[in-house]
Amino acid sequence: MRIVFVAVLVAVLAGCTSQPEDQPPIIAPQGPGEQAQTLSPGDFGTDRWVAPSEADLRYVARMIVHHRQALEMAALAPDRARDETVRGLASRIHDTQGPEIAAMEQWRRQYAENAPAHGHSADLPDVGHESMPGMATPEQLAALAAARGADFDRLFLQLMIAHHEGALQMAVEVLSTGRDVRVEEMANDVSASQTDEINRMKAITIP
Repeated sequence: MRIVFVAVLVAVLAGCTSQPEDQPPIIAPQGPGEQAQTLSPGDFGTDRWVAPSEADLRYVARMIVHHRQALEMAALAPDRARDETVRGLASRIHDTQGPEIAAMEQWRRQYAENAPAHGHSADLPDVGHESMPGMATPEQLAALAAARGADFDRLFLQLMIAHHEGALQMAVEVLSTGRDVRVEEMANDVSASQTDEINRMKAITIP
């Protein structure tokens, strides 16, 4: 991608001086296994829209649902957790993943606004809980809601570590198969924040 940016800069600078008609086209690489696009220099410097890959769309659709479950679990902590570190961690998860959901939903709205004009569906892929790693089952969520004190703390850490590890798995997948810059940024943010939180949770000892 950086090679393309350099090529774009060269094309723009050339346009400030002279722009010969026989200027060669620019090759824009796409996602893995996809054919590269051949672009003319005139394609740059405009509001040219590039469709995200299927991996980008699937990641955003899945991660919104995934994050919402994390918020659901974190919301149980204030009334049930005994350990102050667990309470603080749940608050951190709420404060981090809430804005991340908002960013992904904004991306989804912008995609829906632009996609139809370029021949793409405005809808994101349908996703189910079973398609996402780390998701707690309804039975596990019920057990967490019923737990109190140290029992809640232990189960919360168990489920949330698995949940975060699932999010990291999805982030790694989209970083290797996606092509949308904003989705890449969101996946990197998720990877950084949740790696840190996994380390924090694994360091907590509940007697």
